[in-house]
Amino acid sequence: MAEFSDEAEVTRAAKRNTRVELLARRRSLSGPARAVAAGRVQAELVTLVRRLRPRRMTAYVPVGSEPGGADLPEVLRAALPADAELLLPVLLDDLDLDWAAYTGPGALIAAGRGIREPSGARLGVAAVAEAELVVVPAVAVDRLGRRLGRGGGSYDRALTRVPEATLTVVPLHDGELVEALPAEPHDRRVRAVVTPADGVRTLDAGPGAPHGVAPHTSAGRTRGE
Repeated sequence: MAEFSDEAEVTRAAKRNTRVELLARRRSLSGPARAVAAGRVQAELVTLVRRLRPRRMTAYVPVGSEPGGADLPEVLRAALPADAELLLPVLLDDLDLDWAAYTGPGALIAAGRGIREPSGARLGVAAVAEAELVVVPAVAVDRLGRRLGRGGGSYDRALTRVPEATLTVVPLHDGELVEALPAEPHDRRVRAVVTPADGVRTLDAGPGAPHGVAPHTSAGRTRGE
C-alpha cells in the first residue's frame, strides 16, 4: 500500500511541476503574441463549429493567458446555428461543474478563482452529456489525449458524463501539445486539440470519431489543401 501511495505522490508532484513550468511559459507571452494566438484559435474553432453545426455545445471564458481570448464565447455563439445553445460552466462549492446558457457578455458575472460565469438558470451537472461539441480548458495535452488541468479535478468529473463519441477539444498555445504527461487513473482523456500553428488535431481517430474531423488536420481539412 505504501508503495502505491509513493507512486501516486510522485505522479502528483510531476503534474505540479509540469503545471508550474507551463503556466510560467504562458505568462511570459507578450500581449500581442497572445492576441495573435487567440485569433487563430478562434478562427479554427469557428470553422469546426460551422462544419459540425452542433445543436448544443459547451465552452468557457478564458482568463489571463489562457488560449482563445476572453471573447471566445461570443465568437463561438455567433458561429452556431440560430437555434443552437452554448453552455458555460458554473463552478460549484465542491468544485464540480453545473452549466448555464450563454446569452451574451452582459450576462456574465464574476465568480471565484478569477473566472466569469453565466448568470442564467442552472441546468444541472448532467447538461454537458447532451452537448455535441465540448471545448475544454487545459494547461497541456499529450498525444494520447491525456490532459493536464489546473489541479481541481472539475473537468475530470464533468468529462465522465460526456459520451465517448462526443468531440472534446482543448485550445492550447503552441508547444502545449506534448509527447507525454504524468497521469492518474481519474484523469479523463480528450479527443482533439487546437493550436495557433496547426489548427485542430484529432488525437483519437478510432471507432466513433466524429464525422467531419480527420486526424491531425486543421478543422477537418488536410493540411496543404
